[in-house]
Amino acid sequence: MIGGFNIKPLFLSAEIIMIGGFNIKPLFLSAEIIMIGGFNIKPLFLSAGIIMIGVIIAARKVGINPDNVATPIAASLGDLITLSLLAGISTGLYKELEFNDYANPLVCAVFVAMTPLWVLIARRIPSTREVLYSGWEPVIIAMAISSVGGLILDKTVSNPNFAGMAVFTPVINGVGGNLVAVQASRISTYLHMNGIPMGEPDPNPRKCPTPCTSFFGSHVNSRSARVLFLLVAPGHLVFLYTINSMQGGHTTLTSTFIAFYMAAALLQVLILLYLADWMVHWMWSRGMNPDNFSIPYLTALGDLLGTGFLALCFHVLWLIGDRDTDVGD
Repeated sequence: MIGGFNIKPLFLSAEIIMIGGFNIKPLFLSAEIIMIGGFNIKPLFLSAGIIMIGVIIAARKVGINPDNVATPIAASLGDLITLSLLAGISTGLYKELEFNDYANPLVCAVFVAMTPLWVLIARRIPSTREVLYSGWEPVIIAMAISSVGGLILDKTVSNPNFAGMAVFTPVINGVGGNLVAVQASRISTYLHMNGIPMGEPDPNPRKCPTPCTSFFGSHVNSRSARVLFLLVAPGHLVFLYTINSMQGGHTTLTSTFIAFYMAAALLQVLILLYLADWMVHWMWSRGMNPDNFSIPYLTALGDLLGTGFLALCFHVLWLIGDRDTDVGD
């Protein structure tokens, strides 16, 4: 796609063109990647942007804080778009690799060569220039943290006795990540509206919060932390019932399993909400925009904690004798 124009038809003749007996079709594989089966992915991102704008405007009109709804919806749309693109592109690449072994390196080379162009475009837009210079650190570190959780998941589900963990991992990580993202966004908005200017010295510096002040204080952010924490149990019970109804994962929801699972989920969110209270204020005092820095770190930590606690639960359940034969079915 160049400027929204489908360039794939321009290369259809590559199917039959042979130069010295060499099939040049793979040279135009980038057109296959950006246009998968003739499907233009540009409207996908446009639709996501329109949905988010509509959600924020609608929330303001009905008197709902957009921080409570926009952040989890944005995260969900991001996951949906990412998985859709990954599935479509990987399918196209696998089909192409049956005929051309160098398809993958060629596609990588094309996108690496295009990187300077995207950097130049991003530098010209004021709203993206800041992210271009300061947005790499949290994203890369968050990827590293999440990768550790992925290694834990891979090591655990490779054991047939714990294969059912794969069904519950997205649930516990998704719930924890969305809740802490909402809290971090709320605290950041509060500081933008009521706090001292970002990065300026505070005449009354805030001490490191304790769990009591984070959850049982009279501050508005403490109240929101309590509300979000109370949402964990009913939310997970709904998901557990749904998984059980679909005959997925640990199909026999024993009281022991539910108790261990809920303990892991509650502990995960408890730690994340406390870290959010400390991290957002700490970043604000050092002139770092919490919206750009804190949420990637917190969601990555949510993945790591959720996966680690869930793996521990499955190991403990196995040791104490909760060994359903349908785990992983």
